[in-house]
Order: sequence, then C-alpha cells, then structure tokens
Amino acid sequence: MCRFQKTFIVGAWAILVLALFCSGFVPSPHQTRQTRTLIKSISSLRMSTMDNSKEVTSEMDDVLSSQRTSNMPDGLSAKHLDIYDTTLRDGTQGESVSVTVDGKLAIAKRLGEFGMAYIEGGWPGSNPKDAEFFARARAELPLSTWRRVVAFGSTRRKFLPVEQDKQIAMLLESEAGCVCIVGKSWDLHIDEILEVPREENLAMVADSVAHLKAAGREVMLDLEHFFDGMASDPACTLDVCRAAVDAGVDVLVLCDTNGGRLPWEIEAGVRRVAAEFPGVRLGIHCHNDQELAVANSLAALRAGCSLVQGTVNGVGERTGNANLASLVPTLQLKMGYAGVGRAKLRELTGLSRFVDEMMNRVPAASQPWVGASAFAHKGGIHVSAMAKNPASYQHVDPDVVGNTRRVLVSDLAGRSNIIAKVKEFGLCVTDVECAAWADSSLQILNDIKVLEKMGYSFEGAEASVELMLRRMVENYAPPFNIVDYSCQIMDQVATSHTVTQRGAAAAAAAGLLASGQARATVKMEVSDGAQGEGRRTLLEVAEGNGPVDALGQALRRGLEPAFPLLREVRLSDYKVRILDHQGAKATASTTRVMIEFKRHNEFTGLTESWTTVGVDSNIISASFNALSDGFEYFLALKCDAQSLECRLD
Repeated sequence: MCRFQKTFIVGAWAILVLALFCSGFVPSPHQTRQTRTLIKSISSLRMSTMDNSKEVTSEMDDVLSSQRTSNMPDGLSAKHLDIYDTTLRDGTQGESVSVTVDGKLAIAKRLGEFGMAYIEGGWPGSNPKDAEFFARARAELPLSTWRRVVAFGSTRRKFLPVEQDKQIAMLLESEAGCVCIVGKSWDLHIDEILEVPREENLAMVADSVAHLKAAGREVMLDLEHFFDGMASDPACTLDVCRAAVDAGVDVLVLCDTNGGRLPWEIEAGVRRVAAEFPGVRLGIHCHNDQELAVANSLAALRAGCSLVQGTVNGVGERTGNANLASLVPTLQLKMGYAGVGRAKLRELTGLSRFVDEMMNRVPAASQPWVGASAFAHKGGIHVSAMAKNPASYQHVDPDVVGNTRRVLVSDLAGRSNIIAKVKEFGLCVTDVECAAWADSSLQILNDIKVLEKMGYSFEGAEASVELMLRRMVENYAPPFNIVDYSCQIMDQVATSHTVTQRGAAAAAAAGLLASGQARATVKMEVSDGAQGEGRRTLLEVAEGNGPVDALGQALRRGLEPAFPLLREVRLSDYKVRILDHQGAKATASTTRVMIEFKRHNEFTGLTESWTTVGVDSNIISASFNALSDGFEYFLALKCDAQSLECRLD
C-alpha cells in the first residue's frame, strides 16, 4: 500500500471522528445516516488494504510494547501521569469525615512520601482550619512535600474586580506554588445558579487565571459539571475552556461533578477538548454516584488526560470521589503508566489504612487492592488451586501493593484451607509433621462446620482459629486456665442479679449489659515459672462499668502480676449479634460476641491487633469466652508466655 493511500485512509477516519465529535454526545437520526454513508464509502478501501493494515498494526504493537518496557528498571511505562490527591479538601466533604489540622499535616506528609504529584491542602479562604493548615504547612512540612501542596479556591466573585476579591488574595497569601480554582462550565449553573450573563462568567474565569498566572503560580481550572455542560450546550462549555486557555491556564480539569456520566461519554468529551485545544494539559475529576468514578477516570486517561484527581479510599461528598487506592495500582500495573514506582506502590495498603486511622474510619475490608478481604480466599477449591499456582485465583501478587494473602476457615473451607492455616501458623515444618496434620484435617474441618452451625464465625476471628489449632498440639501449655466465674449486676434499685458460668439464659437480657456497676469473681490457674511449670490457683474479685468490664478487670488482676506486658493490651472493639435459630425468641436466642484487641509496641511504633469470637446462649458467657481467649492468644502466642519477656518489666 502506497503512502498516499495510507494517508487518505487515515484522513477519512479522522473526518469521521471529527464529524461525530462535532455533533455532540448524541447524534441526530440525520447525522447517524450521514455517518453510516461515510462509513460505507470508505469500507471498500479499508477492506482492500486489510492485509497491509494488519502489518502496520503489528509493527505499531511492537513499538508500543518496547516503549512500555525499555529503559524502565522496574518494568514501568514511560507514559506520563500526574496523580492529584484531594483527600484533604474534597475528601473531607464526605459525611462523618473530619480531620484535625494536625491530622491533615500528618496525612499530607505521608502523601508526599508516597509520591503524589499534587496534594490539595484545602480552601484557605473558606474556613479557619484550612487557613491554619497552610500557615503551618509552610513551616512544618518537608520542603519536598510543601512544593506539592495546592491551594484550592474559586474564580473571582461576579461583577467584582479580581484585585478586590479577598478569596483570590488569600490563595496567593497561602504561598502555595500551585492554585486550583473552580469555575462554572454548565449553562444551567451559569444561567440559573450563578445568574450572570455568559460573558461575565467568561470574564470571571479569564480574570482569575490571568491574575494568578501574573503572580507566578501554576494554575489549574476545575471545570465544574463539564460533561453535563457538553451534553447540554457544548459551545458554551468550550467557550469557558477557551477563556481559560487564552488566559494562560496550565491544566484544564474536566469534572463529572454529579457523577452521572458513563465511560464512553467521558472518553468522547475528553477527545473533543483535546482536539479543540491541542497541547493543553487535561485532567479528570470524577465522583462515584454510579460506582463509576474509577472507570470514568480510566476512560479519561485513555482519551488523553495526563492528570487524575481522586481521594485515598474514595472518601468524598455524597458517595465519594474516584478512589486513588484503586486507580494508582490499576494505572501502573494494568495500563502501563509511570505512577509512583514499584517500591512506593508497596506502601499503598499502609497509606490507605493510615488515612482511615487519621479520619477515625474503619477500613473497608472489601475494598479492592488494599482491603483485608482483597486477597482472602475461602472456597476449598480455590485454596487447593492456589497451593499449586497463586495466579489461579489472584490477578496480582498482593505484595506489590503491600497487602497479604489470607486463607479463611469456615464451613465452606476444604482440607486445603486447614493445611494452609497450619503452615501459616508454623505448626508444621517438616513433611512428616504436615502429613500428620493432613490426616486429621478432615476431622478438624468437620468440627469447624459444627461450630459454625452453632453460631461461630471464624472468618473475622483468626486468633480463635489459631488457638483452636494450637490447643490440639500435644505439648501446648496454656498460660492460664479458667476454673469458674460469676458476675453480679447492680440495677438502679440496688438489687443484684447473679450470673454464673452455668447461669440461666435469662441472664442474657440486654438490660444486664447496660451501664452500671457490676462485680465479677474469677477463679483461675496461672502458670508459675519462666518455663510454665507448676500452677497457682487464684481467686480474684473486681468491679467495673458493666459485667464485661468487671470480668476483664478480674482477669487482669490475676494475670498482670505474672505477665506485666498484658497491661499494654486494650479492647478496641466489641460486637454483639443475636442469632435467631429457627425462629427462637430474641431473649432465648444464641449470642455471638466478637472482641478486637490491640497492643501498641512502643519499641517498634507498630500496633498489632487480633480478634476472638465467643458463642453462648448467655451473652455474658459468650463475652467472657472471647475475652479470655484474647488474653490467652496474646500471652501464649503474640507475647511468647514461655519466655521471660512477658514476665518481667
């Protein structure tokens, strides 16, 4: 095929694409007929040169493949991408999300270390907290991080000279090197919300961009409701873009503010702007109202954007923003973008959980890539296959994002799950040891299924699973044994209700767990000596704010003198669920209690946590079983109770 023929075909396709874009998002029936005619007119040329086209395509694929891998020591692509984090501004607009100034500074520092190109710190002209953040950030953040901080604001107020706009002035006073301002680009907002002539809206955009550029700032314009504007009045929306470009804007950020657009609409809109303003950097900002923020962001990047805005864990207004914890690894590992680098990518799970901790949010276990369940495997067939090849049921190695693979034990588990957990806990090392466990794995599995039928759930209580397996080891010596216990709950009229270890189910009434004083008595045997030889029998009495607290205090009185490190263990979560078996009344149902424990290691700076489960018709007994198992797990396993470490201050 001669060069002229190739050029003609490419030109014909370009005319087709341009015709589609110029028609807007939804072509009319007449436009559709024209498009079909155009396609038909060039189809014969396309068919006649198919063989040559395949050859050209193959050559292009080879070139692209070499570009993705050459001169990249960690396998990353050379395709440029700027990651713009707006967790500290747009993310904090989410319901129940609040961060102190100290928290914002800590998150900003962590984002800088991770490698975010831009870190939106807040709106210095909108509230005292953000004003304080910028004042402190200049002095307290590392210089390399401060240079990434962006100040957010809006275009000047309507009919007000930009030099007199206090909000614009505060953006400059923040001393941030980059400023991102939001402007109206949807005719509905210009006409009905802002209520200004369209010429004034264009002037607001142009004046603001020019003023900030004259002050030496990098300027981005968030085109609010851009894609809605393109669907309504493309000419109006593109005029806003043109006003910003002519004023010297550095980046046009195209926003799906209402989160209502679909990926192909996003891609078409980006391509239209890229064609109208060649050479202008484009960014994308998507909201998650249809669970499409990540997909829409990927579509925009395919179409020509080189900057993506989002938040860690997808926090944000309404249903949130595009989730950077999903976008970053997908772009880097699946689409060949040069993101933050392989080494930094391994810090992603830690970053995700750090941000949740600073926002006082419980991490979402089901979150892709970084969630606790992202690489958790429950089905026996899956676990068996993964023992042969992890790629059989995992799309990537969890280690690349700092996560871990987990094998769950439940009534759906198979023998492979049991063997995997035994190996994970270090209970078998040699082939002979593992073979012995394999012989008993079926019985263990049957026992677990019976327990789960009774109400136990081991998926979120791996400490209970490990204890159960270790107690099967012949030489296992628990650090303590519970002989008996009882608890008295004092109500408002100073009468008492006694609940013993074998107490009636009526004691499970929720009212007995209400706040108020309770007295617990626990009789226990505690191991004596560094090697656990010999036992002392102790009887401890304690009072607390409710029966669970009283029982915990009594346990601690008996155990802490022997194991001082137990003082570092705290109860961090307590969950109760009433299990209705075959329509039983709530007061006669089985109760499942799950308790989460945490211990902060001051030497390493790390916090470890573990969860145990207890089930009983008596809510207090279920709670005490989970409580005592949690202490035993720490003393016997996490702390190594057979050493002097836990016994000496």
